[in-house]
Amino acid sequence: MTSSALLTDHYELTMLSAALRDGTADRHCVFEVFARRLPTGRRYGVVAGTGRLIDLIESFRFGPEEIEFLSSRGIVDEATAAWLGQYRFSGEVEGYAEGELFFPGSPILTVSGTFAECVVLETLILSVLNHDSAIAAAAARMVTAARGRAVVEMGSRRTQEESAVAAARAAYLAGFAFTSNLEAGRRYGIPTTGTAAHAFTLLHDSEQAAFASQVATLGKQTTLLVDTYDIAQGIRNAIAVAGADLRAVRIDSGDLSVLASESRALLDSLGATDTQIVVSGDLDEYAIAALAAEPVDVYGAGTAVVVGSGAPTAGLVYKLVEVDGRPVVKRSENKGTVGGRKTAVRRHKPTGTATEEVVVSLGSPEAKPHDRALQRPFLRGGERVADLPTLPESREHLRQCLISIPWEGLKLSAGDPAVPVIVTGGTIVSGGSA
Repeated sequence: MTSSALLTDHYELTMLSAALRDGTADRHCVFEVFARRLPTGRRYGVVAGTGRLIDLIESFRFGPEEIEFLSSRGIVDEATAAWLGQYRFSGEVEGYAEGELFFPGSPILTVSGTFAECVVLETLILSVLNHDSAIAAAAARMVTAARGRAVVEMGSRRTQEESAVAAARAAYLAGFAFTSNLEAGRRYGIPTTGTAAHAFTLLHDSEQAAFASQVATLGKQTTLLVDTYDIAQGIRNAIAVAGADLRAVRIDSGDLSVLASESRALLDSLGATDTQIVVSGDLDEYAIAALAAEPVDVYGAGTAVVVGSGAPTAGLVYKLVEVDGRPVVKRSENKGTVGGRKTAVRRHKPTGTATEEVVVSLGSPEAKPHDRALQRPFLRGGERVADLPTLPESREHLRQCLISIPWEGLKLSAGDPAVPVIVTGGTIVSGGSA
């Protein structure tokens, strides 16, 4: 399936038209994606969306309908329309693996080719990476706060329909165990789960009747929502209907800390010692952390995860750093860039703990023991390379990356980036957490 090239921004086509007219469109250029700073309070970012992005770049086309729209509105001239009709990205894309951590100044994606073919990709690249990386970073913090307990993504109703699918993918990359979004399950193979809503209980003449219907249809390996009326009575009704081997009950409202403890005691008194407790209801990483001492088995996160838990964008930018082998530099105050194509490695102690990230412009870092190269190819000559990682592999990569950073980097409190970035060949004007 091709992706609509009208994901391009108007100003990108303005630059394209002018560059085609003045003869600079074919100059070989290098663009880089990076963050000048992390969202407030964050100590690391997570690269996410790369797997989706490579598919979209490969299929990025300007079809007859798009070109007709652009021409009829006077957005492009005849020469530009003809160029767009033949568009296929033929350059190279390399960058940090999906699931890799990044910090201010990390060159997480490098796109090279002619100015024309690279500049029209800016909005596509940033829209995918900014969204997915924001979701993954928030989700990773929730997974850390859950301390090994499962977290379910259930935020589809709190965002746009395609964003919901992308958010489910990013959350799974970050370590969520399940999603309630069935399209994400179909498209990406993510495990799905779900239970009934309050409407199903209200539909029936009694809570017991609703529970009996759900169990008769799905069996005892289901989760019954017990807080439509009185939670204690709801738990009694659930066990009376399903028996002590009911898989789980869910609580979606109230003081979850108190209710989880009281519910565990009640379930145990009824002999349902293996019945799990699932809690949901506007949970973010801080709410999950606050429940760490309570007998909660599974967390359900919705709104907070799909909006990046207060940071809906990763703050990534796409900047030109090289033209025909010559470094170019933006010098605007607080928005400066470092010219030239970058090479990056992360340095580690013998124990595996990351100590710093070294980024070199127009060269390579001096090789040292325990260095790990951070960039890998994605597209060569416009074609994907053969060994791109799968989503489960990227998920495991992120898990290992989080293990490697100093423990202070996993704190939910504000602080410096978990790993400092050292750039040689220039300085980043604005770095660190905002």
